[in-house]
Amino acid sequence: MLTSLQNPLVKQLRKLQRTKERHEQGVFLIEGTHLVEAACLANRSLATVCYTADWQAKYPQLWHRFTQLAQRAELVSPEVLAAIATTVTPDGVVATLPHESMPTPQIHSLGIVLETLQDPGNLGTIIRTAAAVGADGLILSQDSVEPEHPKVLRASVGQWFQLPMQVSPDLAATISEFRDQGLQVVATLPTATQTYWEVDFCRPTVLLLGNEGNGLSDNIAALADCAVQIPLAEKVESLNVAIAAALMLYEVKRQRVYADKQEKRIELG
Repeated sequence: MLTSLQNPLVKQLRKLQRTKERHEQGVFLIEGTHLVEAACLANRSLATVCYTADWQAKYPQLWHRFTQLAQRAELVSPEVLAAIATTVTPDGVVATLPHESMPTPQIHSLGIVLETLQDPGNLGTIIRTAAAVGADGLILSQDSVEPEHPKVLRASVGQWFQLPMQVSPDLAATISEFRDQGLQVVATLPTATQTYWEVDFCRPTVLLLGNEGNGLSDNIAALADCAVQIPLAEKVESLNVAIAAALMLYEVKRQRVYADKQEKRIELG
């Protein structure tokens, strides 16, 4: 059992709380039973897993599973685990995953593009929502919060492993490629003249959402086929970007489900 905070592995893992170290070490941290289980279900290779004796006794099957997937598994004291974790009350297990080059999301029906998103909680929530509606994938600009940030992973509640994602080095070029493929590109802008209820989302669509404070940049917004706004009451300036994304994604879902039902009614006569 590892009990010392001066142990080389423990010191190395504690450094992963910083973005620079995650990039330099080529691994990132996942925390908690739910995320470790989600990683195992997605057959992601685990570099290192640290767990307490109480956690092992509570989750023997998951412990057996990750010992088969992990390069290294270490029993640690609760004090050591608490020092490694970024959460205030860790539940007894943390793991590291190697950075793996993610395949480009194959967006044929519905995708979401985020420009300069800064809050990890917002990104995690958008990932969770996009996965819930069955989106094909998510594209991030290079100046957004890193997808492997611990708070992004926690806020995604395990859906991080289910939704294809990519950080685009050239967001404008990526959006132009979507247009060339025939996808409808819809930007969210507070100055838009039509609401998001008025767009035909039964067409293959890519949604564009921007920075929490400034929204989409002019050059990215200009690439859209159309712009929409979300109606707000007087004196309300804006919505949280994760809520805006949820409204847009579920409007796409609503329109498509309704269209399918109408088509089936017609077929049945």
